Amino acid sequence: MNYQNIAEIYDSNDAIRENLKQMLGKLTDEQCLAVPDGEKWSLAQIVEHVAAVEEGMTKICARLLRKAQADARKSDGAVKLSESFAAKAGEIGKLKLEAPEMVKPTGEKSVAESLAQLDANREKLNELRSLFETFDAAEHKFPHPYFGDLSAHEWLVLIGGHEARHLRQIKNRVEQIN
Repeated sequence: MNYQNIAEIYDSNDAIRENLKQMLGKLTDEQCLAVPDGEKWSLAQIVEHVAAVEEGMTKICARLLRKAQADARKSDGAVKLSESFAAKAGEIGKLKLEAPEMVKPTGEKSVAESLAQLDANREKLNELRSLFETFDAAEHKFPHPYFGDLSAHEWLVLIGGHEARHLRQIKNRVEQIN
């Protein structure tokens, strides 16, 4: 997680998204809707959750970047991640977390609908890119239930990290199917 600039974070997040789409593209609707024994969510529900979380994180980034823009403090181009964020990002892979109620899937969306929402989220995130690259948002924070107070850069990294976490979960399920 050594990002030098915003472009590297965007590239990483885009690569994760492409892997998610490729993985899901190999599955039937029936496979995506099945809830295996011992699991709470289907693959479709996992993707619905990822889309809902990314939508919220994108809104948080926008809010933090608007504050940075109002401050007019220019960015030097460097990505600023706290030591606390990096440490917790390394630990979180070992934890089983419970999703907050507001981002639990309803089970009413198909994978295609959730992927469309992910595409719309990504479009909004791409619209924020120039703000990420122009303004220093390190001073403005918004709390995360596990990570604590995070900057816009940290939320941007977390978007990809969250999706990668669930991509691993999906890959494990696909391996069990095959």
